[in-house]
Amino acid sequence: MAKASSRTVGIAMDFSPTSKLALKWAVHNLINKDDRIILINVQPPQADHTRKDLFQDTGSPLVPLEEFREMNFTKQYGIARDPEVIDILDTLARTKGAKAMFKVYWGDPREKLCNAVEDLQLNSLVIGSRGLGPIKRVLMGSVSKYVVTNASCPVTVVKGNQPSNSRH
Repeated sequence: MAKASSRTVGIAMDFSPTSKLALKWAVHNLINKDDRIILINVQPPQADHTRKDLFQDTGSPLVPLEEFREMNFTKQYGIARDPEVIDILDTLARTKGAKAMFKVYWGDPREKLCNAVEDLQLNSLVIGSRGLGPIKRVLMGSVSKYVVTNASCPVTVVKGNQPSNSRH
């Protein structure tokens, strides 16, 4: 039997509960041994951080998990260190041998996530859905809907936990 080739899977990561849920879903359902996982963070275009001037057009270099743990990464990119995400990635590396990396872009998340698919040659992209109501979705636009429609790779949308109206 031929060995399956490793894949590169992107995870849209804004450190919200739904993006963490998307990461957990991908780890449990999609990531295989030796795959590469890239967390993709999109900062607002008006964000002002040390590295933005250098990498605004191309996004940051790929940052390995070891460097992502460092506090200066937080200062350079304006991203808070998230112990839960680091723990998930450490466990993934230890149990499946997958390599985790991080990349930051600046701009509209819809466009930047679609650009990341091409730029990073992703085999798949996983994104969380905040589950906006119809009015907010019309006013703000749905990032996940845009990406599903425009990305050139398969996209999995992981919905956040919906509160249940009935209890059993």
